[in-house]
Amino acid sequence: MTAPNGTRIFGTDGVRGIANIEPLTVETALKLGRAAAYVFRRDARRRHAIVIGKDTRLSCYMIENALGAGICSMGVDVLLVGPLPTPGVAFITRSLRADAGIVISASHNLYQDNGIKFFGADGYKLSHDREARIESLIATGELDSIRPTETAVGKAYRIDDALGRYVEFAKQTFPRGMTLEGLRIVVDCANGAAYKAAPCVLRELGAEVIVIANEPNGVNINLNCGSTHPEAVRKAVIEHHADVGIAVDGDADRVIMADEDAREIDGDFILAVIGRQWKESGRLHSGRVVTTTVGNMGIECYLRQQGIEVVRSDVGDRNVIYTMKECGAEIGGESCGHIIVHDVNTTGDGIMAALQVLAAMKQHDVSLSKLCRDIVKFPSAGVNVPVREKPPLEELGQLQDAWRKCAQKLGNDGRIIIRYSGTENKLRILVEGKDYREINTMAHDLAAAAKKDIGA
Repeated sequence: MTAPNGTRIFGTDGVRGIANIEPLTVETALKLGRAAAYVFRRDARRRHAIVIGKDTRLSCYMIENALGAGICSMGVDVLLVGPLPTPGVAFITRSLRADAGIVISASHNLYQDNGIKFFGADGYKLSHDREARIESLIATGELDSIRPTETAVGKAYRIDDALGRYVEFAKQTFPRGMTLEGLRIVVDCANGAAYKAAPCVLRELGAEVIVIANEPNGVNINLNCGSTHPEAVRKAVIEHHADVGIAVDGDADRVIMADEDAREIDGDFILAVIGRQWKESGRLHSGRVVTTTVGNMGIECYLRQQGIEVVRSDVGDRNVIYTMKECGAEIGGESCGHIIVHDVNTTGDGIMAALQVLAAMKQHDVSLSKLCRDIVKFPSAGVNVPVREKPPLEELGQLQDAWRKCAQKLGNDGRIIIRYSGTENKLRILVEGKDYREINTMAHDLAAAAKKDIGA
């Protein structure tokens, strides 16, 4: 189904686009609010409510008001929690027994973009079928004639203690009887939704906290900071002689860390550390960890050496979560820093993933570098190619020729993964192998071929 101008509303991770351009306009947000309220009303005998949270983008205000108006017009109350990490909204939705939760955020993207993500009452992202139902209601105009009476419309309430509730919830995931005393931690809040929550959690657990990128102004979210710019937290670790650095993205569902030597610890390392820790403590009952098709081969080899089965899913945290449900895995994640711990939260949670790593450091009384010392990633090279459109890869002749030649050269000593981004107009190329120079050359050769086919 499509927006008024003919574009599809839902993508791979909710609704995403440039703010104030379809489908991220107030007109479509109003319709989304009405359709969502209709879909999520589960029991006509009680009052209904939908939680709305957001990050710190300038455009969040207008989208929040439009969504809220649409929801209230269908007789459903709105619970406004303000700027709050995406996993915090998922938690609050469950905690308040709401019918659904909505997050207004474009995650790691810059302020010009925005998005709308929906969570069910259970705190999990919606299935594609449920998203299709919402799109269908908008496209058919089925709701135009459904309007509650003036006495049955919904109200909007501000939940003032939402941040405090989430902070307490996050702290409870850290082992009882253990503190972060003695650790100096740099936290990069990406000028985003975690600018209050992340420092608060770490300080209340006893850490000495140095905070950077915690002054959001509506247009500086993810700007040269956060998990997509780990160089910022790495630099701060050196400047402040910190023990560890933590960098979340704009909605704090991702995390990248830095050890005491300012070496980047990405999602693959974090997944391996948490998987091993849970295996050692007897909590990894399934014996499985989920990663994606682009997760590093070295991490898979390491986890298997620890007696942990590795299951691969398609890219995207929703796909990781669905695969975790299917195979019963407690832990899953992506290289980019989406880490899901089922016993902790229902979606990627940057703060809580970092706490799991910090707990492992305290448990073993070692630095982060020593904790990761035995984990070795295979060399990899990645290139993102801006594209005008996204035709099937099989139709790209130049790319297919280059792909075949590179694959033959690699043989069994590496792999090539080429896919379109689900949220941006980009073709992502990843090559893994034993020789970095060789695979880096291959990645750029593949990118050059792709540009000839479909380069922007």
